[in-house]
Amino acid sequence: MDWKDAILAAGAVPASHVPEESTGRGDLTEVAGAELVEDTELSIHPVDRAATTPATVSFLDGIQRWKVVYYDGVVPIVRAYVAAGVRRRTGRQLRTAAQASRQIHIAPLAALRPAVREALESSGLEPVDSGEDGAAQPGRALDAARRVVENERVQIEKDLGERHAASLGTGEWLILDGVLSESAILARHPRILGVIKSHGAQYFVGDELTRALTLPDGHRTSVFRPRGRARHEVFSWYLRMWPWEGNDILFGLLRIEARPDAATPAIASAVSGWLARERAPVSTPDPRWDRLLYPVHDVEMYLRARAPRDLVASGASRLPVPSARTGT
Repeated sequence: MDWKDAILAAGAVPASHVPEESTGRGDLTEVAGAELVEDTELSIHPVDRAATTPATVSFLDGIQRWKVVYYDGVVPIVRAYVAAGVRRRTGRQLRTAAQASRQIHIAPLAALRPAVREALESSGLEPVDSGEDGAAQPGRALDAARRVVENERVQIEKDLGERHAASLGTGEWLILDGVLSESAILARHPRILGVIKSHGAQYFVGDELTRALTLPDGHRTSVFRPRGRARHEVFSWYLRMWPWEGNDILFGLLRIEARPDAATPAIASAVSGWLARERAPVSTPDPRWDRLLYPVHDVEMYLRARAPRDLVASGASRLPVPSARTGT
């Protein structure tokens, strides 16, 4: 008897449900603070549109996929897949430089019946404990599973980024889709940047917040030191990629992270100039195209093409198939 037969024999019920918002990391929603390291008040600077793009640039992104595959009573058992990849561009050609992936099962292990847990441990995938708090409530158990998936994705991106950072050649840059502040190695490197597309955390208030969020196209804010949740200190600034007027106040708005060094403000306009050019070609039909650098989009498409197909939400109807005997 293989593990799938064993888990059913132990009383688990098969399922196939991809929870909403299970394809990406959750956004931060918090109030943070900032300390200016450039200018005496938050100011607006034009980017250097003539800045030369480095000859070799690498781009790192990650994906996550997960779905409920069994229920033991009301306790959901999740299968998850996380992956990260680096694509290096020299000239105009993007080539894969590194990649990593991991599949796991997630459940509140203490809440599973012994036979179900034993079968799960025989699956060949590592079972990861989501904790038993609230295990009797499926919604809370799914929230716990989501946190595990997000943490696994952060870890695989961090590990791959740190390994690739050690291999960067002279003059080569690495651009991460996400924060640098999860890693001391990434946060301190002089040629690594983090590109943040979401803005759940706000670093300013009043007129300075208005100035930051109504930044004109092709401009950046002063460089500042973010305060709040960061594990490792970074410098940061906002960059507008597309005009927001007529769209949304966050349309085309990025936040950039770089190493916390006195040299960073001096290169911010030049770096922003060549980063802004990475918006082309446009990353449509992705709904985040206004904030998605095309090479990052390329990495994501590469990873998606290699992800397990059964973890993608199906567009097929979930209505029961009519019975030929009863017609219902």
